[in-house]
Amino acid sequence: MEKNHKYMPELSSELRQSIIEMPKVIREASGISIYGKRIKSIIYTMDVAVIANNDADAVLAVYPWTPNTRILSAISQVAQVPILAGIGGGLTSGNRSSRLGTFAEEHGAYGVVLNGPSDLTTISVVNEAVDVPIIYTVVNDKRDLKKLMAAGVDIFNVAGGKDTAKLVAWIRQQYPEFPIIASGGKTDEQIRETIEAGANAITYTTYGKTETIFQEKMDHYREQAPDDH
Repeated sequence: MEKNHKYMPELSSELRQSIIEMPKVIREASGISIYGKRIKSIIYTMDVAVIANNDADAVLAVYPWTPNTRILSAISQVAQVPILAGIGGGLTSGNRSSRLGTFAEEHGAYGVVLNGPSDLTTISVVNEAVDVPIIYTVVNDKRDLKKLMAAGVDIFNVAGGKDTAKLVAWIRQQYPEFPIIASGGKTDEQIRETIEAGANAITYTTYGKTETIFQEKMDHYREQAPDDH
């Protein structure tokens, strides 16, 4: 019998059938190696139940409020994969972002994420304080990428909405080998388009997954509930 060395057996269990699976198309990405761990799929959520029950390679832990060390601490306790931790860059900046970056690194984060408004001074201050990669979120084509890289950015995280693939291609044309993470969209076609544009890793958003899965389980429980009469 001819051996198929590329066949990957997949094992699960009765109690772990409801984990959130990343779209398989993401496997077509090249991935980014951080500290020897290859990262292709990155789940974007702040739901600790989702963070504890998924098959992604990493967690993107960013949110629209002031970064809080207690939130990061909670995530680090439940995550089973590397965390890419948001440390501000807008209202939270400068030395405060630097301190948050140090805290994130001490709690095992594989990278720290600065958002679009981050100025070069904040990036430089964070770069002096942390040893983990600095991930800068690209939201349009208005920033000077070369200056961002010189200040200490190690990875670009592209979040351009409907223009994400175009932004990825714009970066890739200038820097053929620079690491790029990008939001992939909701469909396999959108994810593949972003990968083909040059993204090395894909973030996948899980809006409402906890509620959806719980509703499905409740429907099943109602059907299977024993009748004691």
